Amino acid sequence: MADLQDKIKAEFDNIDRLFDEMPDSQALPHLSTLELAGVATLLHNFYNGIENIIKQILYSMNVTHSAGGSWHRELLNLAVSNTIISDGLRVQLGQYLAFRHFISHSYALDIYPKRIEPLLKNAKRIYNEFKIEIETFV
Repeated sequence: MADLQDKIKAEFDNIDRLFDEMPDSQALPHLSTLELAGVATLLHNFYNGIENIIKQILYSMNVTHSAGGSWHRELLNLAVSNTIISDGLRVQLGQYLAFRHFISHSYALDIYPKRIEPLLKNAKRIYNEFKIEIETFV
């Protein structure tokens, strides 16, 4: 279990570093396309860190997920069904999952401040909820 806790802590540390780099949501309308793409990447990385933690916990429980096209959504559902996170948190994280998909399949020119503003505003709160639920589970 110590190894799992070390892996989770490393992911938390990485996510914390992401938040150090994220601008305030009020700055978004003033950012260049390149800067908006950077913010979008940080939000994408934030969600990847969440997924990495869930995958590590499921792996430690010998729970596997499919490698099919919907594995990201399945991962959140498995986290709920294995009581790692609450269903309410799953719904909130679903917004970041959808954004992850958008960023992976779009051009940086399609990133607009209004699209990422609510994600940026809510990320820290959702992350804190996630940390509490993970720490309670582990």
